[in-house]
Amino acid sequence: MNTEAAYQAIKAASERHALPEPEPYLSIVQAATATLSSELPELRPPNEAGKPGGLLRLHQDIPTIIIPDLHARRSFLMALLDSSPPDGFIVGTVPVFDLLAAGKLQILCLGDGFHAESRAIRRWRSAFKEFTGSYREHRSMDQEMCEGLGLMEMIMLAKVAFPGHFHFLKGNHENVLNETGNGNYGFYKFVQEGAMVRAYLDRFYGASFVQAYAAFEKSLPLFAQGQRFLASHAEPARPFTEAELINAAILPEVIEGLTWTGNDEALPGSVAAMLHSFMPEIQKPRYLTGHRPIEGLFHERSGRLHLQIHNPDRQVVAWVRAEGDVEAERDIAELPPRSH
Repeated sequence: MNTEAAYQAIKAASERHALPEPEPYLSIVQAATATLSSELPELRPPNEAGKPGGLLRLHQDIPTIIIPDLHARRSFLMALLDSSPPDGFIVGTVPVFDLLAAGKLQILCLGDGFHAESRAIRRWRSAFKEFTGSYREHRSMDQEMCEGLGLMEMIMLAKVAFPGHFHFLKGNHENVLNETGNGNYGFYKFVQEGAMVRAYLDRFYGASFVQAYAAFEKSLPLFAQGQRFLASHAEPARPFTEAELINAAILPEVIEGLTWTGNDEALPGSVAAMLHSFMPEIQKPRYLTGHRPIEGLFHERSGRLHLQIHNPDRQVVAWVRAEGDVEAERDIAELPPRSH
């Protein structure tokens, strides 16, 4: 798929009002899984099984855009791809998508693709009634899944098209099986979102589709190392070693500890310890996460070393420059409304 075809496919997924057909979507899932399973060792050092590990080493010589939890917000991702970077981030005013395609920047998503949040609470409550009725009616859940599957289609298409420069970390919502175990927990917030998605996909897409999608999720990295920053979906529950991060797929404690940690649940000093371990020469390193919602553009924790950037009501991204420290006031910003 050439660059223009990739853009048009991503744009189509962002605008689709109907559910994707199972077979073509399954092909995209399988292509994304194959891409993740063959990532270069310099990007993802292999684990003990010889597969790409949970540690992602980002390119050190180009800028990085960090996107927090998307939660089925297709317009958020499309707005970013169509936007022009802020002054000082990179030379020129070329759209982000073109810079991504040219390998002049990299994009790091911090996970959580499924499950719209509070903006869709009424729809979730309506969908729960459909769920308890065995989906004999399913209009509300159709709308939810159209958005969630559409967003993840955009993610997978971008990963396949630009494997070395577009990345998506596993979050706690990357658990289509809704399993409790292997570092995961069944998810519920407003209703029984995890069980509802699993039941919907089982019924309308089939068990083999669900297993293939689960394989995609389990192929995702969990932790990223940039030039002057570290990132994961959630705050690290304790300081994890490089070996633990690489072998996270067989270490449930590591998976849970990078995807489920709430505020004030981590071992004190974990962020500082990991920053010192991975980048001891950097004077002002930062650790960026999503997971817990904030107000405003960012929230500083752990002595200002940890930046939380997930505001579910705003399109907040971090524009991390290739050179210099991460400066929260300068580098974390809200995307302007998308122009058509």
